[in-house]
Amino acid sequence: MARVCSVCNKGKMSGNLVSHSNRKTPTFWKANLQKVRIVKENGATEKVYVCARCLKSGKVKRA
Repeated sequence: MARVCSVCNKGKMSGNLVSHSNRKTPTFWKANLQKVRIVKENGATEKVYVCARCLKSGKVKRA
């Protein structure tokens, strides 16, 4: 199971760390994902990864 948000599909983002001397080192940043139990449309519950932004904005209903 990939570490992406089940609501907005946010995953890891890649880029460069840039030092003071302007050397670039490839790196990536992970999304703030939480494994939560949510209630689906039909009333069933499921454990999925949801990012903190979707939890705060109320896009999912927690069980």
